Amino acid sequence: MKNNRIRVLISCLLMLGCSKSQDAVVVTPPAVAIKVSTIYLNAIALDNTVYGSTVQPTLKVQFTQPVKPSTVATAVLLTDAGGAAAAITTSLSNHDSVLLIQPASPLKYLSKYFLKITTTLQSASSGGLATAVDRNFNTQIDSTNKFPVISDILLLDKIQQQTFKYFWDFGHPVSGLARERNTSGDIVTTGGSGFGVMAIVTAISRNFITRTEGLARMQTIVGFLKNTAQKVHGAFPHWMNGATGAIQPFSTKDDGADLVETAYLMQGLLTARQYFNGGDAGEANLRNDINILWNGVEWNWFRQNNQDVLYWHYSNIYTWDMNVKIQGWNECLITYVLAASSATHTIPDTVYKIGWAGAPGFTNGNSYYNYTLPLGPEKGGPLFFSHYSFLGINPNGLTDSYANYTTQTKNHTLINYSYCVANPQGNYGYSSSCWGLTASDIQNGYNASSPTNDVSVIAPTAAISSLPYTPAESMKALHFFYYTLGDKLWGEYGFYDAFSLKNVWFANSTLAIDQGPIIVMIENYRTGLLWKLFTSCPEVKAGMLKLGFKAPYL
Repeated sequence: MKNNRIRVLISCLLMLGCSKSQDAVVVTPPAVAIKVSTIYLNAIALDNTVYGSTVQPTLKVQFTQPVKPSTVATAVLLTDAGGAAAAITTSLSNHDSVLLIQPASPLKYLSKYFLKITTTLQSASSGGLATAVDRNFNTQIDSTNKFPVISDILLLDKIQQQTFKYFWDFGHPVSGLARERNTSGDIVTTGGSGFGVMAIVTAISRNFITRTEGLARMQTIVGFLKNTAQKVHGAFPHWMNGATGAIQPFSTKDDGADLVETAYLMQGLLTARQYFNGGDAGEANLRNDINILWNGVEWNWFRQNNQDVLYWHYSNIYTWDMNVKIQGWNECLITYVLAASSATHTIPDTVYKIGWAGAPGFTNGNSYYNYTLPLGPEKGGPLFFSHYSFLGINPNGLTDSYANYTTQTKNHTLINYSYCVANPQGNYGYSSSCWGLTASDIQNGYNASSPTNDVSVIAPTAAISSLPYTPAESMKALHFFYYTLGDKLWGEYGFYDAFSLKNVWFANSTLAIDQGPIIVMIENYRTGLLWKLFTSCPEVKAGMLKLGFKAPYL
């Protein structure tokens, strides 16, 4: 009896236990938000933009919680700068808390990519991603040669000939003058046309065109300048309409004479005058017409009432309102040389000594990267300072009381080169093969780049036009621009204007004032042709001696 009571009691307890089990509430763990701990690109932390990534990188994302695998595919995206998605493979490890992302096929070289992970990604407990991921990286340069390797002689021929097409094939059909840039329509540039005239002389000497063809183009150019182009006190504007010769304002008040641009034009015309020295009527008439233009420039007018300085601009409407003095060390030396050389409207040497050389900041004397800089701003300024005036003026052996110009031009270039090699801003791509800061197009604008105004943009004209000063360094850069970057940088009229490897940007523009120095300075490096011609002008020799210059050719 006692045993029966015990069995009944146990049975009841078991029944009660079963009832409690059936009525118990199942507790669901709370959803925990997921966060990113670290992101690595090939073992490099992807906190900021990473440059020079391989084209088959591995992206490793560490999360604070395990990831729900089913949410990965739609939440993770790898796109290029244009927004096109790259096919990727993904996998999870370390208990689903580490996500590995790899491109399904190699990415494009020298391209920007964006890694995006949206908040649709969930943790294993269905918590959302606290903050979306948006990181980017740039892939490396494709170092293979884009064109067959040829000798340096043939390469220089090729670059000169291709660059010459800008001035020949793209020259304005009415005036023959050089368009400002490859999108300028009827707008032609005075200074760039002067560079283009020197390019025509070079092209004849290189047999890219015949002397007869070159003479015919020169007759068109000079005839237009003499008979059609609008002049102000004998000087030309910065821009004009290549069909009508009317002044095209460069800015609101810059709607008249530009003395510096006129100097670049006269530098080219005097060079051509010396080249076309034949006795036939065509060449004789060309020389006479060039002399009419040359003698018509009223250089002394631009002293603005006989001041001891030249002024850059004069407008028939705004008179001297621009009020820009041509002074200090920059690209304008040629203006004072030609003003002193004029037989009809000359200036005294005091204007050079007081106005040009006497300006604050003219002399320097400091050393940068172990190179002493005689003249100019800190670290030399943009390299066109050592190009534009020296397309015709030979700096070799040239001195005056202020500088040795062999030292000035060479050290200016070496400082620019050394800055790019040292690369204090850490701009991706700068190296002994990729250097040269000068005025050029930049993304969405224009900039006079220099070691003190560096926006990560390299202009091919800077290093290539410096061949006479730094032949080894410039040739190395030229090889890099042509062979390594040629698929992006080489076009119809030679090298495009500029590029940034940091921002993965390549200009599609070509500018007369950058293409001209390339062909002309390559020729001065090879033969000194333009230096010889310009400095053979009797009036130029007299003018330079008047200003106190000394050189073997004077």
